[in-house]
Amino acid sequence: MPNETETVPTVTTGAENAPAAATKLAAARSPRPSTRPNGQWKIDGTEPLNGNEVWKQVDNGLAVRGRIEQIYSKQGFDSIDGTDLHGRFRWWGLYTQRKPGIDGGKTATLEPEELEDRYFMLRVRIDGGQLTTEQARVIGEVSRDFGRDTADLTDRQNIQLHWIQIEDMPEIWRRLEAVGLETTQACGDVPRVFLGSPVAGIAADELIDPTESINELARKYLGTDEFANLPRKFKTAITGHPSQDVVHEINDIGLVAVEHPELGIGYDLWVGGALSTTPRLAERLGAFVAPDQVSEVWRGVVSIFRDYGYRRLRGKARLKFLLAEWGTDKFRRILEDEYLGYTLPDGPAAPRPKTQGDHIGVHKQKDGRFYIGLAPFVGRISGQTLTRVADLLEAHGSSRLRTTPHQKLVVLDIAEEHVEPLIAALDEIGLSARPSLFRRSTIACTGIEFCKLAIVETKQTATDAILELEKRLAGIDAPHPISLHVNGCPNSCARIQTADIGLKGQLLPDGNGGSTPGFQVHLGGGLVSADRDEAGLGRTVRGLKVTAENLADYVESLVLRFLAARTDDETFAQWAHRADEEDLK
Repeated sequence: MPNETETVPTVTTGAENAPAAATKLAAARSPRPSTRPNGQWKIDGTEPLNGNEVWKQVDNGLAVRGRIEQIYSKQGFDSIDGTDLHGRFRWWGLYTQRKPGIDGGKTATLEPEELEDRYFMLRVRIDGGQLTTEQARVIGEVSRDFGRDTADLTDRQNIQLHWIQIEDMPEIWRRLEAVGLETTQACGDVPRVFLGSPVAGIAADELIDPTESINELARKYLGTDEFANLPRKFKTAITGHPSQDVVHEINDIGLVAVEHPELGIGYDLWVGGALSTTPRLAERLGAFVAPDQVSEVWRGVVSIFRDYGYRRLRGKARLKFLLAEWGTDKFRRILEDEYLGYTLPDGPAAPRPKTQGDHIGVHKQKDGRFYIGLAPFVGRISGQTLTRVADLLEAHGSSRLRTTPHQKLVVLDIAEEHVEPLIAALDEIGLSARPSLFRRSTIACTGIEFCKLAIVETKQTATDAILELEKRLAGIDAPHPISLHVNGCPNSCARIQTADIGLKGQLLPDGNGGSTPGFQVHLGGGLVSADRDEAGLGRTVRGLKVTAENLADYVESLVLRFLAARTDDETFAQWAHRADEEDLK
């Protein structure tokens, strides 16, 4: 086990691979006007400026697996080193979950060890959302045997299990890795899961299949030291589908399929998106990336983040803050001059999507078969559901399915004669191909049930609201989906600022001197879609808050007011931004 006081080793920054011209360019830069270093390796050097940076240099998170297998799984929870437990474990998809019975009012007042249980959340990394029925069955069996039958679909195409014990991790890894699944770098200051179009390689209207590019990134960089110590997490999204179905505007790097008038089909490059408590949408660099350049361009952008990202303050350690300082012109120049050694051609923006990017419903594949998009309730399924899905797909001639960035499932390769029987069978286990308005477009984070950062419950609150709204709004003809995103704290794992109705969890006065779970309301946000020309953040209205108990009442009233007041083809977001504040309360 590493000693936290040992000498910090030299860290390779990647500068040795830069062209000579780039080295001269870096040396010629004016010194930073700030008197305090920001921990930018290429400017300030690699001396760690906070405790997190110290332990990452002493021993990065990839090294902890050996200790889990050889020490902690054999000696139990109490043997775990504190830095490993609260830091390095994340590199292998492990977080301690919240201890049951601790209310949201204590989230900000208790220490992490007071909030945490002796059980773990385990995130299974699913790059591109691509699963076989064999893999889905194994996740289901792991859930059944070790996770009390929990399995949540995340909005980053992963599957999260709960109630995991450290003693079981070697066997869990053995089972997952035997079928090609990993938890490697599912969390931590590393490149997280690579988001990919759920219909990659199969949609009839796809421009380009990004699967090989995603697989190449995983082969080259997953589990390697090159990017095992970034300033913070780094998120990637790549799609070849015209629906722009990977929420690229809120990722650190986004590659969106586009047809160049001279160079053919490739990708439009976006950088610097992220939400949390300081939301910032990604920006186009105006650069065209050919399919065979994806790996090196991605490597260049991640290297910029590693070498120039702010490391002194973790609250400023995302790529979005560097982009805000540099701007897109400088970012592109640094990428091309220092990391690529060549100039990327200018390229066009992708046109507005014509179809919804959640892929719900029945759609024809390139080969004449069909894929079906399915909605559970806010991503909540179970291990038993996963094994049942695998069984049903195989019984109907399929062996492939996909997770989506919208907490949904897409099943592939269904012959026409099997479509309706399969839809009926999946509906019986809680997966709907023809969901109601809000079941289709509601997502929710983990919430206080398991998350140490949460203040309120989310999954059940959202599910209860959906069921109530299905009864109250039955027969209402909404002109388009209205997204409802429910988050248990300010960190926006459920993307509240980019929802039609976004809910940020907090405790509200109950009128009797106490508090009750509730939400601050954001209205009119959204990402580019068939109903929206460009991404934008939601509007907040002073004092606009709703209790969890009154959530269905509020949403019902809001939707009915929108339907009564909308003009022509006005969307909910457009109405929410123009409406008087009183009409939104």
